Amino acid sequence: MNQSSIHGGCLCGTVTFEVNPPFQKMAHCHCSRCRKGTGTGHATNLTVDPSQFRWLSGEEVITRYNLPTAKSFGKWFCSHCGSPVPRLTRNGQIIVIPAGSLDTAPPITPSDHIFWASRAPWGCASDGLPTHDEYPASW
Repeated sequence: MNQSSIHGGCLCGTVTFEVNPPFQKMAHCHCSRCRKGTGTGHATNLTVDPSQFRWLSGEEVITRYNLPTAKSFGKWFCSHCGSPVPRLTRNGQIIVIPAGSLDTAPPITPSDHIFWASRAPWGCASDGLPTHDEYPASW
């Protein structure tokens, strides 16, 4: 990759990766699956094309879980420390990167809150970002 690459990894440092911007999007997802998968009020994820992403270490310790009742929801995490790590969507066309796994701030900020209608009542405010009950039509 190049000098503008952004690095990230898991809590224990076993899994590391680099991603080459630009990112396609960054959003806060408030669906119940993301809340359960992160243990937080919402997941903040970025997306890139798979060609922009590269594992540096630890790919062999990643545990992959695909929710059987969901068309596309999955979670990849480090089997040593449990940290969520980037995942390839089931259709193989997008890498979803948990924002908290990045070592530095990306050159993009969240543009939307998705699945806003199913957010936890104690969750964060919209802070002026557009809210969508599901995926925006433009996605």
